[in-house]
Order: sequence, then C-alpha cells, then structure tokens
Amino acid sequence: MSAAAHAQEGGPNPQVNETVVVIGQTIEETLPQELEKFGSDLEVIDSEELREKTYIDASSAMQMEIPGLHITPRGGPFSYMDVSFQGSRSQDMLFLVDGVRINNRLYNTTLTDTLPSSMIERIEVLKGGQSLFYGTQAAAGVINVVTRGYTDELDGQVRVGVDTNQGYHADAYVRGQGGPGNFVVYLSQDKAEGFDTYTNVQPSVTDLDRSYDVTTVGGKYRIDFSDNLAVDARYHHTDAALDYAGVSRTAFSQNVRDEDIASLALDYAPSDMLQFLVKGYWHDWDSEYTTINNVVGSPGQQEVVDLNTYWGFEDKGINALAKVTPGGPLEYVVGYDFQQYSGRDDVLLIENQEEDVHAVFAQFRTSDDFIQNGNFAAGVRYNETGGVSQTVWNASGRYDFTDYIYAQGNIGTSFLLPTAYNLYGIDDCCTLGNPDLEAEEGQSYNFSLGGQYGSNVVYGWQVTYFNRKIDNFIGSVATTDAASLQALGIDPSQPFRGRNVLDFGRIAANASGEVNVDGFELLGNADFGNGFSADVSYTQSETQQESNGGPAVDVQRIPSEYAKAGVAYRPGSGRWGASANALWTGEQISSVTGFGDVNYGDYVVIDLAAHYFLDAEQTHKLTVRLENALDEDYITRPGSSETDASRLARAADPTLAVQRFYFGNRGVPQTLHLTYSYDF
Repeated sequence: MSAAAHAQEGGPNPQVNETVVVIGQTIEETLPQELEKFGSDLEVIDSEELREKTYIDASSAMQMEIPGLHITPRGGPFSYMDVSFQGSRSQDMLFLVDGVRINNRLYNTTLTDTLPSSMIERIEVLKGGQSLFYGTQAAAGVINVVTRGYTDELDGQVRVGVDTNQGYHADAYVRGQGGPGNFVVYLSQDKAEGFDTYTNVQPSVTDLDRSYDVTTVGGKYRIDFSDNLAVDARYHHTDAALDYAGVSRTAFSQNVRDEDIASLALDYAPSDMLQFLVKGYWHDWDSEYTTINNVVGSPGQQEVVDLNTYWGFEDKGINALAKVTPGGPLEYVVGYDFQQYSGRDDVLLIENQEEDVHAVFAQFRTSDDFIQNGNFAAGVRYNETGGVSQTVWNASGRYDFTDYIYAQGNIGTSFLLPTAYNLYGIDDCCTLGNPDLEAEEGQSYNFSLGGQYGSNVVYGWQVTYFNRKIDNFIGSVATTDAASLQALGIDPSQPFRGRNVLDFGRIAANASGEVNVDGFELLGNADFGNGFSADVSYTQSETQQESNGGPAVDVQRIPSEYAKAGVAYRPGSGRWGASANALWTGEQISSVTGFGDVNYGDYVVIDLAAHYFLDAEQTHKLTVRLENALDEDYITRPGSSETDASRLARAADPTLAVQRFYFGNRGVPQTLHLTYSYDF
C-alpha cells in the first residue's frame, strides 16, 4: 500500500510503465493505510482490475475480488445485496463513498445498489471492528469506495459495452490540471432489460425481467493554496430506475432514485508536527416506489398498490481530524464527528424521524522511535445519539519478526444502533417496530500471522483467527410467543403503538442471549515475475445465538464457509492479458415459511476475462468477459409466497389455510460482456 500513497494504477497504460501522480493525500484518505500499518487487515481492488474485467457495478466486483468478503447481489447488477464478512450480517458493515456514509444510522441496509464500477479508483476494505474512527455499523468492517483520483497530467478514458442480458454501458472520465487546481469529471450510463430474477413465479406475474437504468455524474476539484493548505470539493449524483418485481401478481414494480453526495474539505498542515482536516458533507437519498399488481382471477384487471410512494433520508454533518507528530515515541490522532440524520418511509409507515450524533475520539500510536519493527495503537470513542451514549475502545498492533514473517492483531468494542425499521416500522406482512430497543454491543478479536518470501517468484500468506461477541442482539420475536411478549412488557390484549400486536407475525426485540461469531481465514498469493499471478482465500465461520438455556442456534443467511481464487496474466509489455476468478459458497441456511430450514449454498461461480490492445500505443482496447462461465444455477436468497390458486380459494372461503410455493432470487446467469475503451 506504500505505492498507493504516491501513484495509482500506472496511468492509462500501466503495461508500458507510464506514471500518474496522485495528489492530495489527506488524513482521511490515508486513514485505511495508516490503520493497516498499525495492525488492521486491509484489502484493496484498484481500477486496473476493474477495467480489465469490466465489472458493471461495485457489488459484482467485490463479489468476485475481495478475499474474505461474501457478497450476493439479489438480482444482478444494481440490486440490493446480502453481505457476510467474517461471520457477520449485512448490517454489520459500514459502506462509504469518499469517506461519506452510504448506509446510515436510520437506514443501515446496503444502499450501494447504484454505484457503477467506472467511477471507482479503488475499493478499500478494512476487516474487523472499526468503530473507533467510524462509529456505528463498523462492527465487522468498513468498505470505502474511492472515486477517480486527481492527477497532474491530463488523461481520461471513453468506454462503451454491451452484454447478453440486453444491456449496454457507456462511461467517460477526464482529469488533470484546470485553473489553479486539479479536477476530475466522470459520467456513466448503464441500462439493461435484465434476466428473470426468480426461480419460480405464479402465472399472475407479467413483469418477469429485472431491468435497470442508472445515470451517474460526478466531479471533484482541489486547490492547493500553498504547500500546507488545500480545499477539496466533491459532488456525485445518481438518477436510477430499478425494477423490483414480485413473485406473484406483479404487472409493474419500480424504484426511482435521486441521490446526491457532496462534501467540502479543508486540509491544513501548519507544521511538520501538525495536520488538520475539517470536512462538511451532505447525502440526500430520495426514492419513489410504484407497484401495480394484476388481479388474480380477473385477466386484464390491475390494481395500484403504491404510486410514487416516498421513502428517503438526508444526512449532513461535519468531521474534524487532527494528527499530531511531536517527535519521540508517540503520535496522536484526535477527532470530532457531528452527524444529523432525518428520514421518512411512507411504504413502511415510518413518520419523519431526525436524530443528532455527537462523537469525540482519540488514538495514540507508537512512532518509529518507540520500537524497531513494531507499530502499536490504542484509542477510545464516546458517542451520543438521541440521549443514548456509547463508549468503545480499540487496540491494535503489528510486529515484523523478520523480513519474511509478521504478526498483527486488532481488538476492541463496537456498537450497532437500531434502525428506523427496527424502531418505527409498521410492516403489515411481517414485523412491528419497537421504540424501546437498545443498541447492540460487541467485542471483537482479529489475530493474524503471515509473511512472504522469494525474489524472482514472490509468495505471500496469512492465517487469521477472528471472534466477536454481541450483546443485545437486535432481532424479533413471534407475537404468538406469550412469554417473550411478557418479557418485553407487552400485553397482546392491549394496543402497542396504537396497533394490535397479534395482527403482526413478529415484533422487534433485543435477544436475551449472547451471539458468538468464531472462525478463521486463510489467504495466499503468488507473483511469478513473468506476468502470471495467483491468489486464493478461504473463510470458515460459525455464528450462533444462545437460546434460553437450550442449545445455541445458528444465525441464518450467513455462509458457514466460502472460498475465492483468481489467476491472471498481465505482461509488462505486450498487447493482451487474461484472468479467471472462481467463487465457492458452502452451506448457507435460511428459514423459509412453510418449508423449514433451506440450504441455498453449495455452488461454484467462475468468471473468465481477456483483453487485447488494438494498437501498439495501447490506447484502443477490446475486453471480453464471460460471467458465470459454467452457467451455474444458484440462488442468492430463498423465500416463499402464497399461490394464485390459494388466493382465489381464500377469497371465496377465508377459513381455508394458505398454500405456499418456494422460490429463490436467481444469481446472474451466464452472461457475455464485450467492451471497447479508448484511453488518452
């Protein structure tokens, strides 16, 4: 990662060793690399990998590329996704774009479904608890998507592509010096008819394919007023229309998005011993949801369920960081976060909610003068949200025994605040929110032993053990469970939040027992020095919840084991290259109403890619990728729903039992991508 502090990807043609200098490395921008130096695991995908494999969006890139990170986009590109990282749930990961939160305090689902890969300079993934600097939701790690970086030399790219899901893609970016500063401008358009997203649907469904239409524009501008004073302004905008078809009755279902991310940062270093960053940001996410259903038993008739029904949120705040390096054995980083969240959901009947967050944190670190070959850090954070306070701590370190072997570790506490859905949601089919929920509290441990050896051929390896314990685990209890309702202080004969509790299947609640996450991760890589490279990872985990004195039960939708492997040929010169990536998912269990526990894992997905430069200057390039080359028929989430026949029968006789059918969200089928790009 030391190279990343000075240069990224080697210019538009890294194969011919051109250099692009990236300027403007602030405290925030270098924080992941600093945390890696002090014992946190960091994985990085750079833009060269994204370009060579023509991934459409960020989630599909992370699905195949990031070791130890398990991602399953539910409906292909630009869709919601399930995430598991070292035995975690989706909500345990924090997502950022240029350091700005994408999933937030009130809506912590993975709202990364509109991030095209073309805008990305790199993706940084920090493993293990990171609540010290990042607060709530960073319980299992942090994913930061970094947009195109600044350069002193003018360069850019234009790219167009098509795929066999009736999709097309076009994007462009240009960057360099302009006026007194440096600029980056990027834009993209992604559109596809998509594929049948479900393995099984009812005859009443007439909208089968999941289409998407995503337009993204963005820009950045940085002015260095002097060697120690700079201002950085950034803006990112997305318009999107995303289909979310159902498994019965759907005639039309679409989520229309309007998203803005903006920030303004001041970077000031008055001396070699002191550096400041003050950053204000704004994130506005608006969506209108429309669903039109066919009427079962009445062909040609339709009913409007939702028509431009709103849900969305607004985040704004200020982050301040200061790094103090006075000389001697210790260095210091201190900071303050102010965040203000507001949101409303007319689909789940969540009235407008607003909360303020204040946090202060500090970390001290050892300098190179403290101990030879070792780096250690410890810190504490105090967080206050809506009158609820949390204090967390973290300690980490790395020691290099020799040039070939090292040990590192990261231990600490974390917290996860309940979401707007947990607190206030009124989900008629499923769950009633509970405003009395407490925050989850976690304690995590990550310990690694690794090394590398070789000269002409370089091999690297790492073994990691991880463990996390969670108290006040946020889940739900069945409303038919009288003992659990009584423990929550809820009398089902009386209204709760003005609702009849028994009208809902479940109610949000903190679990009484502890949740324990335990597992290990194996990583290996090799650079053969002749253009060939390989990497492999394997993760095994067990996530279990104590069950009222009985045997512990597995937390669902978390794979027990998974592995990734990749091989690539990237010659230093020459006009072509190729790669192959494989993903294997072991047992993955989910409880499906009417069908019990279902294993929807045990599948293998393989991607193949190759590129060829059309000219000796390597400015014109053709890239082909065969996604899911073996056409593996796998699902990303199982479920069940009522059959059409059952709906008709119960319309005539409501006393009849509901008859259900099983379905799954289908993974992307075999898809051929062809892309042309021009670099300048």
